[in-house]
Amino acid sequence: MSKRILILSSSPRRGGNSELLCDEFNRGALEAGHQTEKISLKEKNINYCTGCSTCFKTKKCSQNDDMAEILEKMIAADVIVMATPVYFYTMCRQMKTMIDRCCPRYTEIKNKDFYFIVTAAVNNEPAMERTLHGFRGFLSCLIGPKEKGTIYGIGAWNVGDVKGSDAMKQTFEMGNNL
Repeated sequence: MSKRILILSSSPRRGGNSELLCDEFNRGALEAGHQTEKISLKEKNINYCTGCSTCFKTKKCSQNDDMAEILEKMIAADVIVMATPVYFYTMCRQMKTMIDRCCPRYTEIKNKDFYFIVTAAVNNEPAMERTLHGFRGFLSCLIGPKEKGTIYGIGAWNVGDVKGSDAMKQTFEMGNNL
């Protein structure tokens, strides 16, 4: 059965390592016959949450930017892939800002399968757990999320360091085996 897959890439670098892994997940999922869409957050206008509380009453953010469109796509997806480079052992600003802006409709992001892709210069998977705790904190606020897999792109400092790595192969297979 074909699934609707939304890939959220938060790499601020074109061709960055987490973005390359997103492309591999996408390639694997497409080969398996799934419908995919990749959103590069760097290409979207997503403002910071202002904490105005309007969304608690209206289920709509008071800001007029690209986040409403992204939320619609998150709600419609069967599978959500969230990818981030790891900066100082946590997710990058682009991903955290997007997560914060889910507030108006986060209760509608329900019963989704989630995959995480994290890349870092460090060669130590356990060191990236703090980043995953941030993702899991978001999931703990949702209804019925299922964490299905994580890819660790370790030892990836320079653009393209993940090319030819085990992470590339694992990411393709993960997308291909949904």
